[in-house]
Amino acid sequence: MAALGERIRSVRKRRGLTQQGLADLAGVSASLIRKLERDARRDVRLETLRKIAVALKVPTTSLIAQHDAEPAHDKTLDLWAPVRRALYGLDGPVSEAPTREGLGSALGASMPLWKQDRYSQIAAMLPVMLRDADALVETDLSARHVRGRLLHLVGWLMTQTRQFDEAEFALSRAMDDMNDPLDAAATVSTHCWLLLRQGRLDEARQMAMRWADDVEPRISRATPHQLSAWGWLLLRSSAAAIRDNRPDEADDTIRLARTAAVAMGRDLTPNEDFLRTFGPITVAMKRVENAMIEDRPDKVLQLSQTIPVTDLRPTSNNRNRHLLDVAEAHRRMQRHSEAFDVLQGIRRDAPEWMTNQRYARDILRGIIGRRRTLTDEMRELADFVLLDY
Repeated sequence: MAALGERIRSVRKRRGLTQQGLADLAGVSASLIRKLERDARRDVRLETLRKIAVALKVPTTSLIAQHDAEPAHDKTLDLWAPVRRALYGLDGPVSEAPTREGLGSALGASMPLWKQDRYSQIAAMLPVMLRDADALVETDLSARHVRGRLLHLVGWLMTQTRQFDEAEFALSRAMDDMNDPLDAAATVSTHCWLLLRQGRLDEARQMAMRWADDVEPRISRATPHQLSAWGWLLLRSSAAAIRDNRPDEADDTIRLARTAAVAMGRDLTPNEDFLRTFGPITVAMKRVENAMIEDRPDKVLQLSQTIPVTDLRPTSNNRNRHLLDVAEAHRRMQRHSEAFDVLQGIRRDAPEWMTNQRYARDILRGIIGRRRTLTDEMRELADFVLLDY
């Protein structure tokens, strides 16, 4: 299959565009187009590729065989090395036989750490929990559900920290342990998010819609658990579609997700599982995300005014991802001070989460890139988010 640069160049010529003409239509620099066509840039954001696809009037996936997702930072890899060993079963046997009750209690007691993005503390306890879960299942198959739940969380966290191979491995193992279709659907939703972060848009869209069709409930009798599973799969499909330059499909699926949210009434967390929190606010934040992907900063700021982010936990991943969109919208509207203040707020509320966000680094780079001098606060934040020089 042709490389990215060759595909962009081929389609550009078929459209009768010069490199400068394509750059003007896509709202990017001609220098970027030249580098992409020479395959001299491999770290381009998926959202930038979407702009080029829109200008060329093709799906994003027609330009990319597989987007080269940015890997985890070396500091991140060092932190999670013991967890990766335990996940792959490379550690020795446990010294004391675990029990299902003990593992379940340990997992339950750890949930505040997951909800509050306490990555360092989670990394310290996970190796033991993973070893105990594997040892327990060898003697008690009824513990597979607990191990599946743990592996789902590990897959989510590996996706969050950009350790994509380990995320795929953990989520595949989690699916093997699932015996409830709604638990499986929640795991699939996380898998779709992993595919999105890797730029595997068509896979994510098809997987989400296939499972959404399978778990679609009868709205009049649906439980919050059912509505959450269905709604999240629809949101994943919409996210993939909008990134793949399929706006009509993205609108249709997010409209269906809003139907599920309205039936939910308000944002709820089925089974106290923070990964399944779903409702009208969640869907509203995803509408903002889609608007940002469509390069509509004015719409982002307009929609965001109706979202009560102060009612959400400061450590909520969806809340903080939404605030990054707000910061980027301010930046694109040349409101750099407001954008920087939003980033500082996210750092205050979710510091360990923020250091794993390439989006945050890109926003900050855009804020400080053309300044002659930086304030002390800007330099400090650049160091904090590991922004390259």
